[in-house]
Amino acid sequence: MKAVRERVLLVEDEPAMRIALQDALEAEGYRVLTARDGQAGLERALKEKPALLLLDVMLPGLNGFDLCAQLRRLGNPVPVLMLTAKGALGDRVAGLEAGADDYLCKPFEMAELIARIQALLRRTQRQTQAREILRLAGVEIDLGKQIARRGQEMIYLSAREFAMLRLMAEAGGEPVTRERFLDVVWGYTSFPTTRTVDNYITLLRRKLEDDPEHPRWIQTVRAIGYRLDVAG
Repeated sequence: MKAVRERVLLVEDEPAMRIALQDALEAEGYRVLTARDGQAGLERALKEKPALLLLDVMLPGLNGFDLCAQLRRLGNPVPVLMLTAKGALGDRVAGLEAGADDYLCKPFEMAELIARIQALLRRTQRQTQAREILRLAGVEIDLGKQIARRGQEMIYLSAREFAMLRLMAEAGGEPVTRERFLDVVWGYTSFPTTRTVDNYITLLRRKLEDDPEHPRWIQTVRAIGYRLDVAG
């Protein structure tokens, strides 16, 4: 018996293809969630938080390009592998520009699909592990242990502040919307406003930035939200 692996969300409208892919992935030990159209796929991706999204392009309603682009606008970093019968260069480019991580044209060998899924998941795992430790000039933040310090001085951060930092770190430099912060950090059962997010960001800047009025690390993205810049 194969070890149980990560959850994969398969968005495919053709029943025969969906069943074949689901069977093949489950045979490899993956836990497979499915959706039959783009809107249902988007909702399941946001709610279920799968480890990987296996996404057909030609879907009823919301197509694969638009679904992927919407996820990225919401700051969702789930790795996306697009599947399509379209093989033209323009379609491959469109998929990557929408935020897909890889692209596989039908027909394909199942062994290649499994290999690409495994490669994407390994890459994501390495990136996640690397993001456990954030270094912002003189400040070091261990997201796993929830410890922050400036030199030898400990910095107190609340659980929500650590969660906000993790969400921005996992976005890989892309902006995280205020709505995304509310959904992930506060949850659907709470009823804060987007102003709550702004207030928490202000607190984080006071604790972590050398000049909170001119932040270097936690940057505002106008009309969208906030991003964490740890590259410079």
